[in-house]
Amino acid sequence: MIDKKTTATSNDYVIRVLDSPAEVAASAWNALLFSQPQATPFMRHEYLHALHASGCATPDTGWTPKFFLLERQGALLAACVLYLKTHSHGEYVFDWAWAKAYAQHGLAYYPKALCAVPFTPVPGARLLAKTQADREHLAAALLDFCQHQQLSGLHGLFASDNDLAAFEKSGLLLRHTVQFHWHNTTPGYASFDAFLAQLTPDKRKKIRQERRKVADAGVRFRVAEGCQISPADWEFFYRCYERTYLEHGNLPYLNRDFFTRMASTMPEDWLLFVAERNGQAIAASLIAINTSCAHAPQAAATQRVAYGRYWGALERVDCLHFEACYYQPLQWCIANGYQRFEGGAQGEHKLARALLPVTTTSAHWLAQPQFLAAVDRYLSAEREGIQDYLGALHQHSPFKSAMVD
Repeated sequence: MIDKKTTATSNDYVIRVLDSPAEVAASAWNALLFSQPQATPFMRHEYLHALHASGCATPDTGWTPKFFLLERQGALLAACVLYLKTHSHGEYVFDWAWAKAYAQHGLAYYPKALCAVPFTPVPGARLLAKTQADREHLAAALLDFCQHQQLSGLHGLFASDNDLAAFEKSGLLLRHTVQFHWHNTTPGYASFDAFLAQLTPDKRKKIRQERRKVADAGVRFRVAEGCQISPADWEFFYRCYERTYLEHGNLPYLNRDFFTRMASTMPEDWLLFVAERNGQAIAASLIAINTSCAHAPQAAATQRVAYGRYWGALERVDCLHFEACYYQPLQWCIANGYQRFEGGAQGEHKLARALLPVTTTSAHWLAQPQFLAAVDRYLSAEREGIQDYLGALHQHSPFKSAMVD
């Protein structure tokens, strides 16, 4: 069993399990992260610490963090965060049916272990490691921890290719889902109009009509990047974000304190689009950009990527959501040489706006052997369905010549 403090393992590895990001050296964690080929800003120490310190992802909200550090002779070789979950909210890989099946058989599905970023369905590195061997040792340590803690299962969500290989070696099953991402061409579209020229006439016409509706309503956009985003901008964004959640009958996952911390500790990774009409701000879209990961001295070869994340509006304007969350960010990505824009989880409507379907993958292990076997059979059938779904989506590509990721 792995204790909270220090436990020796084979090959002179030492595993430490800590309860708070405050106990983890930020510089060592980020150095590991920035060396990963699929690094994202959502695994930065500052991001995870903000989730915890703001109260968004804590034991009180059903997210109990465990930070695993794999060391040899005091050197950090691998690290990850594992959350012990008492529910399945904020994950975007849905396992409600599995939890229901456990309950029907009188078994406890919670707590379970989750290797993921809370409330963030962005694919990327989860098991931060210097070598694949270190990554495999870390994955094995997670599984050993779950077994000794008698947790119902271990789930690694939206993991990188290297992570998935390590999880699979430890016996976890792979599950595929679909997201929609936009890709720039090589050497890159010369302009938004050049991008539109590659679309089929009906899709090009639809996008232009939607943009015209917003412009004809008198809406104009202001863009602020990094430290250009003022405290007043952050405050306005949060008003929009919170109101949109409340209008749908939900409290937002992320609170004002979390975004205040983002503005303070990692402003370079954020981009804000503010919609204004008659001199008044009426809506905002907050985009993440991987500036810190791509530009870090120890960064692996990393594309410049933007991530569609949060939005909200104080007024209703036809097609404003599409303009704020897709067209403005895509136009910015083209102008600034970004190679990819990730549109987040779900949403077939994104296909008509030139975000193409891509497969994302998670890894799963259940302690109960009969349920693990049942899930294995279920996932085999689900994978076939995913392939059929992808095939159908690609047949409706918005591009004049089909482009497949």
